[in-house]
Amino acid sequence: MKRNAIAIIGGGWAGLTAAVELVDAGHTVTVFEAARMPGGRARTVNINQHALDNGQHILLGAYNQTLQQMEKVGVDTQQAFLRLPLQMRYPPADDGMDFITSRLPAPLHLLTALLRAQGLTRADKLALARFTTSARWMDWQLHDDCTVLTLLQRFDQTERLFRLLWRPLCIAALNTPPAQASARIFLNVLRDSLGARRSHSDMLLPRLDLGALFPIPAAEYVQRHGSEVLPGTTIRNIIRTEQGWSLTTATQSHRLFDGLVIATSASSARTLLLVTLPDHVSDMQHEPIATCYLQYAPGTRLPHVMHALLDMPAQGRWGQFVFDRGQLDTTQDGLLAVVVSTANATDAPAGNELAQAIANQLATSFAMPTLATPLWSQVITEKRATFSCTPDLQRIKEETVFPDLTLAGDYLQGPYPATIESAVRSGHHAASLLIKHFSA
Repeated sequence: MKRNAIAIIGGGWAGLTAAVELVDAGHTVTVFEAARMPGGRARTVNINQHALDNGQHILLGAYNQTLQQMEKVGVDTQQAFLRLPLQMRYPPADDGMDFITSRLPAPLHLLTALLRAQGLTRADKLALARFTTSARWMDWQLHDDCTVLTLLQRFDQTERLFRLLWRPLCIAALNTPPAQASARIFLNVLRDSLGARRSHSDMLLPRLDLGALFPIPAAEYVQRHGSEVLPGTTIRNIIRTEQGWSLTTATQSHRLFDGLVIATSASSARTLLLVTLPDHVSDMQHEPIATCYLQYAPGTRLPHVMHALLDMPAQGRWGQFVFDRGQLDTTQDGLLAVVVSTANATDAPAGNELAQAIANQLATSFAMPTLATPLWSQVITEKRATFSCTPDLQRIKEETVFPDLTLAGDYLQGPYPATIESAVRSGHHAASLLIKHFSA
C-alpha cells in the first residue's frame, strides 16, 4: 500500500486519535495544532506558573475506545485513573444525600444503592426504581425525542430526586440544562453506563494531568512513527488542487497532502470549508464550563475525593461539583477544583469574585471556615466547551463528498453528547474512512 501524506488540522483528542490510527496503517501524517500544547478543549495549560487542566473531566468505564486508545500510546489506564463506583454524594449541609452503587453485578449494584441511599424518602426511592425499570423495559430508547425534563415528568420523578440526582447527572453528562437537553442522548449515556455491566458505570477520575493522559503520549507516538506534530501552527485556508490538498499556514507557506482530516471545533471547520464545502458544517449553539481552582494549605482534605454541591445562584452558590485533587495526585496536595457548568457559568461573576463566592460556598457546605480563605485561586473558563445537546439536533457525519477529506470532532453524529469518548470515536472513524479510501 502506498504511504500517503495526510494532514490533520487540530491536535485535540479527535485529531490525535486519527493520527495514531493513520500512522498505524502506514501513512505519514502532519498534525497542525494552533495552540502550543496538544489536547484541544481537554488539555493542560500553564497559568501563573501553575500547570492546570483547562477543565475537570470524569470518564466512564463505558468509554472503551478512549481507554483502548490510551493503552495503545503507552498509558497505563489502571494507574492513570482512580476508579470509583457511580455516586452522588453531598456534604451534610447540602441536604446530605448519599447515593453510591455497590460492587455487585448489574443490576444488583443499583438495587443495593437504592436501598442504602441516605437522604432520599420512600417516595424518592420508588420514583427512581420506577424510572430505571421503565427505561430498561424501553431498552433505553426514545423514538420521539423530548427534553430530559419532559421525560422525567412522564415518569413522575419527585422534585427532590430531580434536584439532587437527575439534574446534576444531566448537567455532568450533557452540559445542557434538563429543560433544554435531549432525553434521547441522555438515555444513551444511561444505557451504556447504568444499563450495562457494573464496571461500565464506574467513574474514572484522572490521576494525571490531561496532557499526560493522552495528548502528549499520542503526539510522541505519532513522532516515533516518522510523522510530525506542529504546535503553534495555524492553518489559514485549504485549497483542493489536482495534486491534492494545499494548506496555507500563518506564515503563508503552502504544503500539499494526499488526504485531509479537519479535527477542529465546528466553527473553525465551518470557516475552513467556506470555499470548498460552503454550509457543510452548520452553526451550533454552545454551552460554557468554568473550573475554579482553589489552593489551600497542605493537608487540607475533603471527606471524599468528589462531592456534588447544591448550587443556588440566587444565593451566590455557583459550584456544582468539587474534586479534591490532592487525593488524586499527591503533588496537588490541598488543591480543590470546582466545576461550574451551563447556565451557571454564563451568569456567574468572573475571576476573583467567582472564586471567592465558591470558597464561601465550600466553607458553608463542609462547615470548614478555613475553606473561605484559599492561598490562591484561578478560574479557567471555556466559553464554547460543548455544543448544546438539544432534542433532535441534526449532527453531520465524518464523511464528505470528497473521499480524501473527512471531519473529526465531538460535535459530529454519534450516540453521545460532546465528550472525550465522542471525540475519540469520531477520530477513529475519520481515520478508517481515509484508510479504506487509500487502500481501494
